[in-house]
Order: sequence, then C-alpha cells, then structure tokens
Amino acid sequence: MTPTPARPKIYHITHVSNLASIVADAEMVSDQRMIDRGGPTAAIGMSTIKQRRLALPVRCHPGTMVGEYVPFYFCPRSIMLYLLYRGNHPELTYRGGQDPIVHLEADVHDVVTWARAMRQRWAISLSNAGARYAEFRKTIEALSEVNWAAVAATGFRPADIKEGK
Repeated sequence: MTPTPARPKIYHITHVSNLASIVADAEMVSDQRMIDRGGPTAAIGMSTIKQRRLALPVRCHPGTMVGEYVPFYFCPRSIMLYLLYRGNHPELTYRGGQDPIVHLEADVHDVVTWARAMRQRWAISLSNAGARYAEFRKTIEALSEVNWAAVAATGFRPADIKEGK
C-alpha cells in the first residue's frame, strides 16, 4: 500500500462563473444548500449524481446525507474533470469544455482543523461518495485507508483505480 502523503491535498472543481459568489459569500456550500439557494451560476455536474447524493447517508454522521457536504476529490485529475473535458457523456448538460473550469486546492489537515474549530462535520469517503456502497470515516487517521496509489494514477480504466480516485 502506498503511504499517506504528509500533507495531502483535496480539490474542488467549479466553473469560473461561480467564483464571484464563492468569494462574496466567503464560503463553499454543499449541493443541498446550493439547491436551496436556487442553484449555482454555472452548473457543471451531473444532476442525476447530485440528486442521488441528497439521499445517500454518511453513516459516520448519522442523519446526514452526502449532498449536505461540500464535495472534494483527493486527486487533481478526477473522473468528472475528464468527463467535462470529453463533453460527450449523455447525462452531462454542461458542454463548455475544460477551459473555464477552476481547480480549488486545499490542505486536508488545514481543512479538518478549520472544520473542528467551526464545529462543522466532515467525512472522508474511501471510494466514490456518490455510490451506494461508499464507506465514510470521520477521523484524520482514516487517511491511511485511502488508496493513494489509485489517487496518484493517471489512468482511470482499472476498476480499483476508478473507485480509488
């Protein structure tokens, strides 16, 4: 197993048109809060996945759903980013390509420290958080359970790599 990086990063992708509201609000919000607000300026995700996440439980925090958390990836080159680049997935309504997509990067330890100070729940998913079988953890030590070899891989085809990303 590949060791956990000393300072692992997490990534969030969004359309450049959404930056103004992120900066003005001084926060990123979950899909649920975004829906409650009437949606983002520019939606880039798949609505079927976002809707499914609203009903998927995060069992390490009983009573909460995946869609109530701001989504981040461990890998800078996510499968979703690839789908946006290709622009040909039938469930994808966004067709503007990858150029206007912004990558926001944060240090996991800094984010967890902030979340604890602000009494915000957070969780780590050991696979695709939008899958019904996803496992979640609420301790920083759970980073050792992440498949860091998959996160670092540049391909997506093998099932263990795809799930590990």
